[in-house]
Amino acid sequence: MTTARFTVNGQPVSVEVENRRLLVEVLRDDLNLTGTHVGCDTSQCGCCTVLVDGRPAKACATLAVSLEGRAVTTIEGLKGADGGLHPIQQAFVECHGLQCGFCTPGMVMSTAGLLAECPKPTDEQIVHGLEGNLCRCTGYVNIVESVRRAATALDGTRS
Repeated sequence: MTTARFTVNGQPVSVEVENRRLLVEVLRDDLNLTGTHVGCDTSQCGCCTVLVDGRPAKACATLAVSLEGRAVTTIEGLKGADGGLHPIQQAFVECHGLQCGFCTPGMVMSTAGLLAECPKPTDEQIVHGLEGNLCRCTGYVNIVESVRRAATALDGTRS
C-alpha cells in the first residue's frame, strides 16, 4: 500500500491505495464523487474525464499514485461564481447538449480543458478537443453548439 496525496476540487486528500488502483476508483469508491462515470474501463469513451492540473485526463487510465502533489478537478468541483452551474454546464443545458447525461461529465470536463487552452475555438478545434469522448445519444451538433456558447459566456467573464 502507498499513500497518495493530492488535491481534489481544491481539498487535500490522502488515500491509502495499492499501486495499481485507478483514480476513478478512488474518486467514486473512497471519496464518494460519483459524477465521474465509468463507461468502458478502457479509456475509449471519455465518460471518466477529469482535469489533472487543468488538463483533461481519463480517470480510468490514471493511477492514483501518479497524482502525488497534483490537482484533480471533477465535475463536482466545477461551479459557477455563485456556486451554481458553471457557464459550461449552463451552456450544455441551454443548448440541449445532453440526452441521457451519461457522457456529460466527461464532455463538460473536456470542454473546460479545451476552453482553458483555447478560449475562442473554431468548430474544428472543438471537434478535436472532444475527441475521445463518445456520446451514444446525440449527433454531436448540440454538444458542439454547447461548447460554442460556453466559450462566448466565459469570454465575458475573463479579465
